Amino acid sequence: MENQLAKSTEERTFQYQDSLPSLPVPSLKESLKKYLESVKPFANEEEYRKTEEIVQKFQSGIGEKLHQKLLERAKGKRNWLEEWWLNVAYLDVRIPSQLNVNFAGPAAHFEHYWPPKEGTQLERGSIILWHNLNYWQLLRKEKVPVHKVGNTPLDMNQFRMLFSTCKVPGITRDSIMNYFRTESEGRSPNHIVVLCRGRAFVFDVIHEGCLVTPPELLRQLTYIHKKCHSEPDGPGIAALTSEERTRWAKAREYLIGLDAENLALLEKIQSSLLVYSMEDDSPHVTPEDYSEIIAAILIGDPTVRWGDKSYNLISFSNGVFGCNCDHAPFDAMVMVNISYYVDEKIFQNEGRWKGSEKVRDIPLPEELIFTVDEKLLNDISQAKAQYLREASDLQIAAYAFTSFGKKLTKNKMLHPDTFIQLALQLAYYRLHGRPGCCYETAMTRYFYHGRTETMRSCTVEAVRWCQSMQDPSVTPHERQQKMLQAFAKHNKMMKDCSAGKGFDRHLLGLLLIAKEEGLPVPELFTDPLFSKSGGGGNFVLSTSLVGYLRVQGVVVPMVHNGYGFFYHIRDDRLSSSNE
Repeated sequence: MENQLAKSTEERTFQYQDSLPSLPVPSLKESLKKYLESVKPFANEEEYRKTEEIVQKFQSGIGEKLHQKLLERAKGKRNWLEEWWLNVAYLDVRIPSQLNVNFAGPAAHFEHYWPPKEGTQLERGSIILWHNLNYWQLLRKEKVPVHKVGNTPLDMNQFRMLFSTCKVPGITRDSIMNYFRTESEGRSPNHIVVLCRGRAFVFDVIHEGCLVTPPELLRQLTYIHKKCHSEPDGPGIAALTSEERTRWAKAREYLIGLDAENLALLEKIQSSLLVYSMEDDSPHVTPEDYSEIIAAILIGDPTVRWGDKSYNLISFSNGVFGCNCDHAPFDAMVMVNISYYVDEKIFQNEGRWKGSEKVRDIPLPEELIFTVDEKLLNDISQAKAQYLREASDLQIAAYAFTSFGKKLTKNKMLHPDTFIQLALQLAYYRLHGRPGCCYETAMTRYFYHGRTETMRSCTVEAVRWCQSMQDPSVTPHERQQKMLQAFAKHNKMMKDCSAGKGFDRHLLGLLLIAKEEGLPVPELFTDPLFSKSGGGGNFVLSTSLVGYLRVQGVVVPMVHNGYGFFYHIRDDRLSSSNE
């Protein structure tokens, strides 16, 4: 009886989904007031006055009509933004997404029991895979703890998208295929795909009802590795996923037209739990310098990662690991969560497998052999060339700042994330002599299927503080006062964004309503100050806090001449990746 009681009171991962509040629509007046404040740092008096007029006209005219229509839409949906956001931010985007949209990050195991060491790739790979598969089983059993702020549960829907999920290219819009099911919902795929030297293999991770063990996984990985290193390379079909979206969609249609069996192979990859990539490189990495490993994970060999897959687990020849994930189905916090889980397990077990060495008689991996022709091989080599050309335009630096961390900032009663954001504003101001429009990710997971909101860190208060830091006539006390004002403003804005009171997604909703109604684009969105202040995805600084753990991650900048700045904050250090 006690056992039954314990089971019934145990929280399930997805149990609060139905009771989460709907995403609210903010007040039009408030959103426009916040928008006006956000453009101020980028305008002279005349430009600001003109934008102020445009905003007033919008508020009393077409803006109010669009806002009413948005409120109508929101009545019938628990999240009025969800479908729009997925389409506009991800599925309608035609530029190559593997490089421009995906996020990536190195695994932190090299900081403790797994320093880079040749000859460890396969054994370590079997252990890291096994811990990932355990997490998959926890998720299927709904035993991954519900994320909460205090006692308030957060939306967990994105965790459904971690395994057995894949984007499929379309001529004008992509789609997301999700094959994951919890145990109570039914069957879920239980195979993984391994990519190595342009070839693809598949094997099941459940044998006779039980999860395969690290020694059994090692046998499978060794078989694939030996085969690929003693035979010619494969065609590298995976490289097509790094191509411009419409081009990849056409190549995929052609591939399926060549041989119906090709579709079955593609579906095997799409439905797989994850893609495990075997790279031949040995990127350099130390706890103080992540630059080379991040470059290798973000822009490595396109023939051994499936760019559309929600989870590519990447292994390198020197036993270093990382991941590369399609951003459409989920945000980075999902990956941070599983990465931290796996890293803790590896740490607790001192990087070893301590169970049975017994290997059952498991079927060997099966190779996925695609039918290709000259045209397709040409498409693949073009995709590789395009990818490498774009990748060469990126400059990556990822270092650890070890003088202090969040212990000191909290000691001084300063929020660690705001501290970094203001430091970033000052660095940009010193470097370029002007304010930098900045996007910081705010999360909206208090709401049903909530994902993110834009938090614009370049406030009037932040700029005033930056100016005071550059002006030798300003006293330290005055600088401190200005800094504290900038902190207070940033903290309030972040709180508003998380509570569904941001304005960027609201403005996007109004623009999309206008487009759906066939109305002309309102002047608010064509005003030069809209894009100059970062609107429409034009932020020069694209930034995000990855968390307060050992896990680090990275995404390329939003604009060609911009910076991507992704950081994690620990007690004694601050680590960031910049591109």
